[in-house]
Amino acid sequence: MAGSITTADSPEASTNKTLMSILFALSISHMLNDTIQALLPSIYPLLKTHFDLTFTQVGMITFVFQCTASLLQPIVGVYTDRRPLPYSLPVGMGITLCGLVVLARAPSYNWILVAAGLVGMGSSIFHPEASRLARLASGGRHGFAQSLFQVGGNFGSFLGPVCAAFVVMPYGQRNVLWFCALAFLAMLILGRVGNWYQEHLTVGVKQRGGKVAKLPSPYPRATVIRAMAVLIALIFSKYIYLVSLTNYYTFYLVARFGIGAQHAQLYLSIFLFAVAAGTFIGGPIGDRVGRKYVIWVSILGVAPFTWLLPEVNLFWAAVLSAIIGVVLASAFSAILVYGQELAPGRVGMIAGLFFGLAFGVAGIGSALLGRVADHIGIIRVFEFCRYLPLLGLLTAFLPNLDSRHQKTNTA
Repeated sequence: MAGSITTADSPEASTNKTLMSILFALSISHMLNDTIQALLPSIYPLLKTHFDLTFTQVGMITFVFQCTASLLQPIVGVYTDRRPLPYSLPVGMGITLCGLVVLARAPSYNWILVAAGLVGMGSSIFHPEASRLARLASGGRHGFAQSLFQVGGNFGSFLGPVCAAFVVMPYGQRNVLWFCALAFLAMLILGRVGNWYQEHLTVGVKQRGGKVAKLPSPYPRATVIRAMAVLIALIFSKYIYLVSLTNYYTFYLVARFGIGAQHAQLYLSIFLFAVAAGTFIGGPIGDRVGRKYVIWVSILGVAPFTWLLPEVNLFWAAVLSAIIGVVLASAFSAILVYGQELAPGRVGMIAGLFFGLAFGVAGIGSALLGRVADHIGIIRVFEFCRYLPLLGLLTAFLPNLDSRHQKTNTA
């Protein structure tokens, strides 16, 4: 694993050879992490029946998980920008492992909330630091590196419901313990990644007590603030709609078409597989044509399909959900790298902020959508959510960074 890293986001770092072994290790770890995360919403029908939960209580489980992750991620990112923690990744996965054990043996709804909080805490440590390492190992191909990292997570989100459908749903809550093996495997992989990171921290960073020097933004402060506000609004649009499908699509299919919960899980898996594919597409395209164009297409371009989804039969619902997954998922890597280009030297902070927002918005959205579903029904919720991609019109207010991007980020 040859290579030399000087700072968190320096020109020297960006010219190194892309370290595919590190990127694949991070992507696989992300897959394992998000398989575990996806397990929780995938067994909501089982938990709802076993503990006699309302939709509001189901939404609160996601709220606890997502908000635990979202509140801590920016803090972790800011701290590790200044003081890198090479072995924080396996520690975070260990906390996730504890959450799985609690979830498998939870005797009541309150203990499920505790388990959700532990899994969220583990994710809050994993995502910003793993995203930083993906950038360090990118060799200047930042969009490609983030997409490869993200696609592992989204493929894990696809595997979670599949595993839940065949391992947990038919046999009960205790079978969640089988997923502890995935967490342990991720800890081993991340330990090796931590060794690489420790070995490649520069002497200059060590002499400053582990602090990493900040790089000034090449853009005016007002431009950065305006662009960040637009990106936050786009994340809101993307993740509120995504959580409506991720957490409530199975309930929608059962209510609208009368299919069984286990059958509905397989339709959810089609959507999540499409999300994984779309994630990988967005980053490399952004490297070539610019992030802003990818953001335009992925947010606003999905609106016609979200509009049609509540109007079609089961077959076309599956087709449209796959299209929505591919198109909408291509946005996040582009948004993340766009933000990092606006604020160079603050890779961890931007990753933590955007991952944190994604988790937080999804958590709040899940709770609100659950409460609305209790009052007006899950089918009406999907009729309302189809308007959200229209917020993609805000992309017009993003500055065009393509010229600078093409000069500084060519491989």
